Amino acid sequence: MDKSIDPILIVEDLRHVREMLEITLKFKGYEVVTASNGADALRLLATVKPALIITDILMPQVDGFSLVHQIRRLPNLRDVPVIFLSATYTQLEDYEFAQKLGADRYLKKPYDVNDLLLSVDEILSAGKKSVPPLEDEEFRARHVERLQEKLTHKTELISRMRRLLSSLPEEQRSQFEALLQSEIRERDVVEAELAAARGGQEDQDQE
Repeated sequence: MDKSIDPILIVEDLRHVREMLEITLKFKGYEVVTASNGADALRLLATVKPALIITDILMPQVDGFSLVHQIRRLPNLRDVPVIFLSATYTQLEDYEFAQKLGADRYLKKPYDVNDLLLSVDEILSAGKKSVPPLEDEEFRARHVERLQEKLTHKTELISRMRRLLSSLPEEQRSQFEALLQSEIRERDVVEAELAAARGGQEDQDQE
C-alpha cells in the first residue's frame, strides 16, 4: 500500500496528544494533516480529502460527534473512514452512537499504539465505503442525550473532587487541584456544546 497518496487527518484539541499521534503516524510512513477542533477540521476538509480521519470527541466549537455527522452529510466525504479516540465518552451508549454515525473504530484513551496502527492499516486496506448520514432530528436528539449524560457525570465528579480536596494533605493538593481544573474545563466544554445543540434542536422544532 502506498502510504503517501492521501493524508490522514488528526483532529485533537490537546496539543501533546495531537503531536504524539502525528509523530507516530509519520514514523510509519503516513502523510498527516492536523486540526485542533472540529471547526478547524471542516475548514480543512473544504480543500483536502483525507484517506482517514482520527478524531477526539470532546472538543470545543465542534465536537467529534458533530464533525462526523456533518461529514456524512457531504457526498464527497461520506466515504471517508473514521476512528474515534476518547477518554471521556466511554459508555456503551457512546459507542452505539458512534456506530450509528458510521465510525470504523472506537478506541479509548490512553490508546495502545499497536492497536491504533493495526486499526489504521486494516481500515486503509479495506478501502472506503459510503455511509449514509443520520437524519438531523435523530442526530440532535441522540447528541443532546449524550451531552446531557456527560454533563451530569462531570458535575457530580467535580462536586466530589471539591469535597475531597479540602481533606487532602497539603503536599497532595497541588496535583489534585490540577486534575480538578482539568475536569472543570471539560465540563465547561460539554456545557457549551449542550447549549449549542439544544439551540439547534429548538430551531428545528420551530420550523
